[in-house]
Amino acid sequence: MLIYVHGFNSSALSYKAGLLRGHMAKLGLADHYACPELPHWPKQAMAQLEALIAPHDPSVVTLVGSSLGGFYAAALTERLGVRAVLVNPAVRPYELLAGFLGPQQNLYTGETYELTPQHIDELRALEVDAITPSRYLLITATGDEVLDYHSGVERYTGCEQIVVPGSDHGLREFDRYLDHVVAFWQRGRV
Repeated sequence: MLIYVHGFNSSALSYKAGLLRGHMAKLGLADHYACPELPHWPKQAMAQLEALIAPHDPSVVTLVGSSLGGFYAAALTERLGVRAVLVNPAVRPYELLAGFLGPQQNLYTGETYELTPQHIDELRALEVDAITPSRYLLITATGDEVLDYHSGVERYTGCEQIVVPGSDHGLREFDRYLDHVVAFWQRGRV
């Protein structure tokens, strides 16, 4: 199972989720793809993802986490033994998002909510001390205007890495890396 984990104020309707969904369908693998619409509460998002993973052998599950979804994917990878492709992942999002407390609106669904200190505490509780490098593929863009790509490269030292020159936080060239994502997932299924 290949599960796309969207980022902060994003959705299953996002650009990258749509590209991966379409690519899996084109390969005849649509039944092996999922992208849940995650709630804004980290604890609830993790419970939803864990429930989606639970019916499967963890060795055949790969999460594709984008931005905050990358942070979630890393926590689940270390907790459950799945694998993860991290696309411009957030490192310590509890520090980054602490400066954005207050009213929020999801860019895709239009949902409004209040980002609170409880959100930050729930994120902090998900931090993992160490990672298992063999379980990860990092795809990160040097031109990410939201997150410093150096943080991801450092955090995921020893992992397979693709550093994309330029680009942006949305990784507008994600279509160029879809085969890498699928190949990484398929290596885990063997």
